[in-house]
Amino acid sequence: MNIAFHKYQGTGNDFILIDNRDKNIVLSTEQIAQLCHRRFGIGADGLMLLENEADYDFRMVYYNADGNESTMCGNGGRCITAFAHSLGIVKDTARFIAIDGAHTATIENGIVNLQMQDVKDIDATAERTIMNTGSPHYVQWVDDVQRTNVFSNGRSIRTTHSEKGINVNFVQKLADAIWVRTYERGVEDETLSCGTGVTASAIAASGDKTGSFTTAIHTPGGDLTVSFVKDTATSATNVYLKGPAVFVYEGTIAVN
Repeated sequence: MNIAFHKYQGTGNDFILIDNRDKNIVLSTEQIAQLCHRRFGIGADGLMLLENEADYDFRMVYYNADGNESTMCGNGGRCITAFAHSLGIVKDTARFIAIDGAHTATIENGIVNLQMQDVKDIDATAERTIMNTGSPHYVQWVDDVQRTNVFSNGRSIRTTHSEKGINVNFVQKLADAIWVRTYERGVEDETLSCGTGVTASAIAASGDKTGSFTTAIHTPGGDLTVSFVKDTATSATNVYLKGPAVFVYEGTIAVN
């Protein structure tokens, strides 16, 4: 079977995107994992199928690099919006459905501003904050994020904190921004950026304050912006993740 694909990246978080509106493509866990493998496949942090969905512009079906269908991916949501734009499915706005519900997005000059789900039940202590931003995230504060062993420390927290696993973000607060490095479950390594992770980190950085916030975020793969409103210390609404979504290349690959 030959499959046409497009490769996109959002601040270094890279994805294989496949137009599956005709529903002809069915991939096994093993096939997805091989396509995402950086030695034996295309190489990516995840794979997405763009499918038709009644009353929406499209459906986003997301798989982690290990081949398993996963929870929401923020950078993936931005990249699939750019992909839909390139296919002529949407113009400057999109409304799509993902595993965590409906999302809207705007796209202008390669910058995608994606509305994320509202966040509830933020669990914060002095050392860490836990919340679900479409995917579960653990935010840990560090003094020097560049010297943090993200792989070792992240893997330890990811496998011991939750039965299903949790994504782990190490965050350093700066004067006018935050620095975020993330260990992602399903990839089982540090990624250059994680959309749901920087969203959780920005919300966590607001502490117990309420009001409207816009937070600049640095990641190893580039810069993002997260904006949100907090009416209470343990919830956030009007959450938006904004940043570039970049086409890398397209091709066709044989899948056994």
